[in-house]
Amino acid sequence: MSSSNSETKSAGQIANVMNETRVFPPSGEFSAKAVIGSMQAYQTLYAESIADPVAFWERQAHEHLHWFEPFHTGLEWNEPFAKWFVGGKTNVSYNCLDAHVVAGRGDRVAFHWEGEPGDKRTITYAELLADVSKFASALKKLGIQKGDRVSIYMPMVPELPVAMLACARIGAIHSVIFGGFSAEAIADRNDDAQAKLIITADGGWRRGKVLPLKQTVDEALQKSPSIQHCIVLKRTENDVTMKPGRDLWWHELVADAPTHFPAEPLDSEDSLFILYTSGSTGRPKGIRHTTAGYNLYAKRTFQWVFDYREEDIFWCTADCGWITGHSYIVYGPLAAGATQVLYEGAPNAPAEDRFWDIIERYRVTILYTAPTAIRTFIKWGDHHVEKHDLSSLRLLGSVGEGINPEAWMWYYEKIGGGRCPIVDTWWQTETGGIMMSPLPGAIPCKPGSCTMPMPGIIPRIVHADLSDVGTNEGGMLCIEKPWPGMLRGIWGNDDRYRDGYYGKVPHMYLTGDNARRDEDGYYWIMGRIDDVINVSGHRLSTIEIESALVSHPSVAEAAAVGRPDELKGQGIAVFVTLKNHNPSDNMRDELKKHVRKEIGALAVPDEVRFTTALPKTRSGKIMRRLLRDIAAGKESGQDTSTLEDFSVLARLRSDEES
Repeated sequence: MSSSNSETKSAGQIANVMNETRVFPPSGEFSAKAVIGSMQAYQTLYAESIADPVAFWERQAHEHLHWFEPFHTGLEWNEPFAKWFVGGKTNVSYNCLDAHVVAGRGDRVAFHWEGEPGDKRTITYAELLADVSKFASALKKLGIQKGDRVSIYMPMVPELPVAMLACARIGAIHSVIFGGFSAEAIADRNDDAQAKLIITADGGWRRGKVLPLKQTVDEALQKSPSIQHCIVLKRTENDVTMKPGRDLWWHELVADAPTHFPAEPLDSEDSLFILYTSGSTGRPKGIRHTTAGYNLYAKRTFQWVFDYREEDIFWCTADCGWITGHSYIVYGPLAAGATQVLYEGAPNAPAEDRFWDIIERYRVTILYTAPTAIRTFIKWGDHHVEKHDLSSLRLLGSVGEGINPEAWMWYYEKIGGGRCPIVDTWWQTETGGIMMSPLPGAIPCKPGSCTMPMPGIIPRIVHADLSDVGTNEGGMLCIEKPWPGMLRGIWGNDDRYRDGYYGKVPHMYLTGDNARRDEDGYYWIMGRIDDVINVSGHRLSTIEIESALVSHPSVAEAAAVGRPDELKGQGIAVFVTLKNHNPSDNMRDELKKHVRKEIGALAVPDEVRFTTALPKTRSGKIMRRLLRDIAAGKESGQDTSTLEDFSVLARLRSDEES
């Protein structure tokens, strides 16, 4: 990574200190077969989409969704509240299942599923439709109606998407809760949504052990007065307590259910799901997505970004408990008729080559995973990769947070063999789908850049005073116009939605991220707005400091945060995980010198702390706000419900590894 210093030009300006110059265009062979095969084709499509976004999305909706009744108005926009495809009636479950079966593609494989212990199932679209119909019928028999909220707390088994699609089929609103959350977190989400039903399993497999999901749900239900029933799937056969009248076995409910249960025509703006994200303070917030606009946006971005072709085998390694699983395991790929791999367990069960083994056996062509997983694979060692044939891969994807250039290069060379474009995708739970990404046949990749916006998406970067930034200047990333996949609000709290996303920058959606745009029009995400470190009046991006650290050959992962400094306002504290080296003062000094060389004296850390692990959410994002509190030496009152491993926080607090 080559780097240079850049002066801060104005108050509030974020200094750009990373200058990544490598460019990787798609091969001629890739572009020739691609859906969008040249920069000119992308630019033509994009220009058309922003000349009249509503007309563009109306045309997409007519062509790519099934309608029971046509819509009469493309968009009603009463800022900040959007209604897309007003008057239309459709059903997401129908678009994902019936549409393919009716078209004669029922024998097409929807999922190749593999459990962590090695059990396998292959499920066609016709079989998936039958399973969803049976479960939808069972839900109706239990009294679940359109608009009722249903919590889902399950392992990554096929019945998880079945439950989601069954809710969508009858108009119930699902709230999927990641299968690693605590009883307290489940109870909070049940209570906020006033959920009527919860669906779980006896257990799930994780690193060779059974996670006792039903036991956790039982504890949560002591504080969930709105829940009337609990449906339990038999997965791991561990002993569970079944409360008569409340608890019901999945297999008994569907035993006599019909294999065809018609999808209910739903209004385009009927709520599809609530997905809770953690807030920096207080209770988690329920992001609300609706039917037609979300379904269309998930489907079309899947087709554009992943250049999806009939013969592809797509594997998104996310969990359905996160938005990535909603949009790019369930609703986007299934609406597009894709064949996917679905895997239940951990990437190191039973060994650290499980992912590469799965890719080799199923001949996966497209892999979509998280930077935190990629950095973990680097730490585990190349030998796990090298014993497997990954030649089936033709496209790689990255999701969840920014990918640093060195991890990008490893992914490109070791996993993709130097032949697979990488779609580095930027988006959020709130956006519903990918907002910026290379279109792999058209847009050359730059390591660490999410490149350019999707059709119909108009990004804008502004200073704190709301003036536009210049080329390569960092500022607040906003989106100018409404788009079909956008959130429709926060469940039960319109004021929080209005203030948080539209209250700070007039007439634009505030993403909460900083970004810059380079001389080629490429976008670079520079971290969350509250992740900026203000050193002696210079505002530095955490991502750029972390990228410099990770470019050192001994560093597997790093997180940079600001801490109070009487002289400079803020100093820089970094938390570093090494690959195979023991922490030492010599290594501390070496890393400081490395940052000085890569970025400059301005970004040299005041403190380097070594740790065997960083505090992360269960979706793999580093929880920098917790690290800020640790660096400042203060207790945190922030929401930790999404933290994966509390022992990491305890070790950092006790300074055992510093």
